Amino acid sequence: MKEQNENRMDSMTADTEVSQLLSLLQSGDVNAFSRLYDLHVNMLFNYGCRLTTDKELLKDCIHDVFIKIYNKREDLGEIANFKSYLFISLKNKLCDESRKRINYTDLSVEELNPVASENVENDYISFEMESVSNEKVKHLLSQLPPRQKEALTLYYIEEKKYEDICVIMDMNYQSVRNLIHRGILKLRSIAV
Repeated sequence: MKEQNENRMDSMTADTEVSQLLSLLQSGDVNAFSRLYDLHVNMLFNYGCRLTTDKELLKDCIHDVFIKIYNKREDLGEIANFKSYLFISLKNKLCDESRKRINYTDLSVEELNPVASENVENDYISFEMESVSNEKVKHLLSQLPPRQKEALTLYYIEEKKYEDICVIMDMNYQSVRNLIHRGILKLRSIAV
């Protein structure tokens, strides 16, 4: 419950910041435009990866969306949900570019790499499920003693070899193996 309240508060703070940045952008503040871009570019790229496999096209479309926003900044008016506005703009831009490529290509229809709209929902659900799983892992790891947490993080998350972990943690090989083994046993007991 506490996490949900914190997430809601973070979301409200982010929405307020975006509203302020949009107002500043409309008055011509270039720094506000840069901040809006920085806040949203990674989110748009992740979303766009679910729509197309062509990364260069995706990057170009994201830049085109932001260029259009900058050029039309005085006409933006009051945008109720800027994230939705960005998602829709990117999706439309990708569709437009895909249509242009179909009209100007010598490739047959079978050779084209279309926008994969039917998989977007499944991919988004998978992404959300993975995010929830990652949060559970973080929560479980936070309940371990610091040395066990460090050893497990190095081995499973950072994919370090036992020898590297020995050097990083200044421990001998058998001690590292024992620490990881005890950490796994502890995780199993608290995960049930």
